[in-house]
Amino acid sequence: MNIHEHQAKELLARFGVTVPRGKAAFTAEEAGEAARALGGPVWVVKAQIHAGGRGKAGGVKVVRSVEDVVAAARTMLGSTLVTHQTGPSGRVVKRVYVEEGCDIKRELYLGLLLDRQTGKLTFMASTEGGMDIEEVAYRTPEKILRVAIDPVTGIQGHHARRIAYRLGLQGDQVKAGTKFVAALYRAYVELDASLLEINPLVVTGKGEVIALDAKMNFDDNALYRHPDIEAMLDPNEVDPTELEAGKHNLNYVKLDGQIGCMVNGAGLAMATMDIIKLYGAEPANFLDVGGGATKERVEAAFKLILSDPNVKGILVNIFGGIVRCDIIAEGVVAAARSLALRVPLVVRLVGTNMAQGKEILSKSGLKILAADDLGDAARKIVDAVREAA
Repeated sequence: MNIHEHQAKELLARFGVTVPRGKAAFTAEEAGEAARALGGPVWVVKAQIHAGGRGKAGGVKVVRSVEDVVAAARTMLGSTLVTHQTGPSGRVVKRVYVEEGCDIKRELYLGLLLDRQTGKLTFMASTEGGMDIEEVAYRTPEKILRVAIDPVTGIQGHHARRIAYRLGLQGDQVKAGTKFVAALYRAYVELDASLLEINPLVVTGKGEVIALDAKMNFDDNALYRHPDIEAMLDPNEVDPTELEAGKHNLNYVKLDGQIGCMVNGAGLAMATMDIIKLYGAEPANFLDVGGGATKERVEAAFKLILSDPNVKGILVNIFGGIVRCDIIAEGVVAAARSLALRVPLVVRLVGTNMAQGKEILSKSGLKILAADDLGDAARKIVDAVREAA
């Protein structure tokens, strides 16, 4: 789950991370009120969308009067912001963040994420703040410091000091920087974050160390522990189909292909998408119905797949371990009938109650192509879609 910048800063401030004062606004009038409450003489108006690159796309404006705050907010709100992370369709701006101005002396980068290779939380720090960190990693990787934190010991003073010195902090800045790093670590762990990125981390003219921007992502599986964070979800920033999938406990990600996939298990789903590509087609989605799939959940999955107008065929690939193949078959038949399915459908069932499942499909009277293995299933759905084109 992602949240907006202003929400991330609100959370980080609870842990002692220094952030500029600011207020979110949903109308130009609210933006003006926020500016007056914060006081001047300089404000920054920021479009709030779940994507980076806002500044280059005109989503960040530095202004010097309340009137200009209102004008900037009015221009941004309702506009479509296109950045390198939104894709060509962009994101519609529904809210802005009005923040007090900052006397920036230096811009730095600081991020924290889980390195799955080492199993450790890892800080990434660079003096090249304000830039795309991917570009820095590609062109000048030597400018990125990585500090891995052993989960047994947690963050220690030497970790934070190493980061502070590498960022070029001096004097009292080192003390502020080490406190900042330790606070970020606590926030990441206690809030079950999956990504925490401060870009830029700035040093002000007075030597303060401040998070000028903040990005936070969270582990969806841990949200039950954080109802306050779950309540921060902005449905405007989530694909409507993915939002609907969440209501049925389905793991769905929309893609750009023509063959819809319904699979149980993330690994099997990835393999299914790979083999579709191997046979010369593209998957239209990632969809994992999970181990506790029911007839109703399977029907919901079909509706999600067919809500994509690009879908020209469907491949169902089920390994019956916890989930039973006959339950999946009943859901497939019910969905195909209720939705008056008009695209080719290939089903591969293996595992628990496989024979019963295949019997349900064969006796349905529907045009369902059975497959013996994954390669056979992929070949059949790709051929069927090409023949129907």
